[in-house]
This record gives sequence, C-alpha cells and structure tokens, in this order.
Amino acid sequence: MPFDPLRDLRAWQERLERLATQQGAPWAPPIDVYETVDRYVITAEVPGLTRDQIDLALQDNRLTIKGARPAGMPESAARHYHQVERGHGSFLRTFAFADPVDNDGITADLHDGVLTVTLPKAVSAPRRIEVS
Repeated sequence: MPFDPLRDLRAWQERLERLATQQGAPWAPPIDVYETVDRYVITAEVPGLTRDQIDLALQDNRLTIKGARPAGMPESAARHYHQVERGHGSFLRTFAFADPVDNDGITADLHDGVLTVTLPKAVSAPRRIEVS
C-alpha cells in the first residue's frame, strides 16, 4: 500500500477521538435561554434522547437539566468507524434566574429532538401598605 499522509492523519484523528470519547469527554447540548415579560424559556438540542433520559429539577430558583446520550454501536469486526462527530455521554447544565419562578406552572416538552422548558415568572400582586 503506497504512503498516503492524509490517510495516516485521518487514522490518528480517529484514534484520538476514540481515546477522548473513552475517557469521558464531556458532551453538552447547544442551549438557548431567553426571557419575556412573564416567563423564561430554555431550548436544548437533544436529538436521540427520550423523555426518560432527561431529568429536570428546580431548586432555589435554579433549573438543572441532566441527561445522557448513549454511545453508538461499539466498533466490531463488521463495523469500523471512519468519522465520529456526534457527542455522547452525560451532561449537566444549571441555570439561575433573577426573578422568582412559579414552580407549579413549569412545563417541559420534547419534540423533534428539541427540549423546551417554560418557566413562568411568579407574579406577586401589589400590596397596599397602611401608613400609621
């Protein structure tokens, strides 16, 4: 087989990627966070994850999103990967909010690989204070 520097370079890249993946290289889904007058909204790209693979928790006005995407099929004699770009493994993201959140009004939806979490802001009615 003739010397092909690009082939050798690709082979080294694959080996390094496999090594990084095996050592638990972190994977974090891309996330957008925005605010409107009455709510916070978080969207996360989590293709391939099911509802059971995602955990959401709210504590002290902080939302934690945790999950894991399993690795693809292991390499075998019948399958040899040439490129691995899709991330996998565990992830954990936490977001703190300035305004109080209405715990009972939080919704989460997973559709077409996009997780959308809506956190309504807690509304406190104005209170009249008597001057004595």
